[in-house]
Amino acid sequence: MGVTCVCQVPIAEGKSVQQTVDVLQKKLEQLGSVKQGSFCVDCETYHATGNVVGQPSKLLYVMHNSETPLSCMALFEGGPYLVADANFDVLMSKLKSHFQNAKGHKVESRGSRYRYCDFLIKVGTVTMSSSARGISVEVEYCPCVVPGDCWNLMKEFMQSFLGTSVPELPSVFAAKPEGLFAAADCVDTMTQYLELFNKLRKLQIPGSNVR
Repeated sequence: MGVTCVCQVPIAEGKSVQQTVDVLQKKLEQLGSVKQGSFCVDCETYHATGNVVGQPSKLLYVMHNSETPLSCMALFEGGPYLVADANFDVLMSKLKSHFQNAKGHKVESRGSRYRYCDFLIKVGTVTMSSSARGISVEVEYCPCVVPGDCWNLMKEFMQSFLGTSVPELPSVFAAKPEGLFAAADCVDTMTQYLELFNKLRKLQIPGSNVR
């Protein structure tokens, strides 16, 4: 796994979520990107029960990524996190006395996966309760694991199809003790998706229902 950037792409003025996704995909194909199937990242939210009196309830997020179908990730709000096998979902169902599933809060990003030279690009529609909340774009530079060694290259590539919507360096990299030169891993990617999902949960987009 290389260095990955996950960002939100604004919906083009006068266009729907799907129309904006179509425009992005067309730009990628014009660059020479080749479609390589689909992808899905999802997130379930759980409320911790039985907390110590006076302490706020912590949320637990259980996430899945089609890139790693045999594992899932559990992230506590504010840390820590763990990577487990797919049977972790079964374990959560047995821990109902400790964690309650927040019904109706499942969020997922689903869409197409493209390859362009050393880059892997995923353009997805983020949905919650069958309602489109926004657009996610994930760009991975596969040959490198050190953000500081490839960020300028990634930014230049993203400008070719995102234009002015290119994001700044993801905060998950800047927050690392060693900064830009700490190796990236799958937790960084899922942390970025979680930040995006939590931001889009709060949005209401008129006329965005998915059919």
